[in-house]
Amino acid sequence: MSFRSALFASVAVLVALPALAEEVNVYTSRQAFLIEPVLEAFTKETGITVNLAHIDKGLVERLKSEGSRSPADLVMTVDIANLQQIVDADVLQPVDNAVLKAAVPESMRSPDDLWFALTSRARVVYASKDRVADGEVTTYEDLTSDKWKGRICTRPGVHDYNLALLAAVIAHHGEQEAKEWAAGLRANLAKKPEGNDRGQVKSIWADECDISLTNTYYMGAMLADPEQKAWAESVRIIFPKFEDGGTHVNVSGIAMTKAAPNKDAAIKLMEYLVSPEAQAIYAEVNHEFPVLEGAKRSDLVASWGDFTPDTLNLTELAKLRPAALRIMEEVGYDN
Repeated sequence: MSFRSALFASVAVLVALPALAEEVNVYTSRQAFLIEPVLEAFTKETGITVNLAHIDKGLVERLKSEGSRSPADLVMTVDIANLQQIVDADVLQPVDNAVLKAAVPESMRSPDDLWFALTSRARVVYASKDRVADGEVTTYEDLTSDKWKGRICTRPGVHDYNLALLAAVIAHHGEQEAKEWAAGLRANLAKKPEGNDRGQVKSIWADECDISLTNTYYMGAMLADPEQKAWAESVRIIFPKFEDGGTHVNVSGIAMTKAAPNKDAAIKLMEYLVSPEAQAIYAEVNHEFPVLEGAKRSDLVASWGDFTPDTLNLTELAKLRPAALRIMEEVGYDN
């Protein structure tokens, strides 16, 4: 079996095509079932085969070790920290493309055209329906108020999701105020930070805390899980914002490798992924928000309400991640 055949053997070719047909090879850290529906739609429309390789760990190392021999054309991953790691590894090439730039807001793409967001997710407050009053949650800054003493649950502060939020606090207010914010949030915790985002919602359901910081898409995932449905039904989603900005968002994104043996077909896929049809499919499967203005949200996502995304460029937040990590360690957030 050839190297390329072995690499993509774990995921079936989406549509069988004659030899020498166009194809695109994609490395992704996302689970295949979250991506396959939109790739199947692309193949059906264009006749281009998409070969998908799920690489849960060591994605950057794989690309670096393969270098110019890499069969990967595109990389799909989540979170600005992961996108920035791939940028820093110097394994990407810029894509100066008018279709992508028209579809993706400037704050959700690389200033040097190295990556483009495909969907966004907001870092919001999940609040108990029984114990949190309407209007009680307002801003991220207000989460350090004494009224939240012993009422907040979060996953560890050093997790990428919380570091990205703290990086946004730094961007808005500077490092000293961000440190005070992190210390104030820690002081209001109901228990030691542990577990994942879903675990925080379970804690609200179990009356261990009243609110949590959690990504929006987990609501859809929990409602689809018979064991977790009761957790999701015990809370409502509230979109806090920064006093001088909007609601903090992060993204899933796509980038082209330097090696890209099928560059033209890869660009076709990138352009398709920001089309109204693809945006609606991809966002619905993932319970995320389309980045294309006007693209249809799923009924569930639309039911959470509208919000104003913060306009800080995510690349700038990635640069502030080391400072955010240092602050979390200095305030002993996870101790």
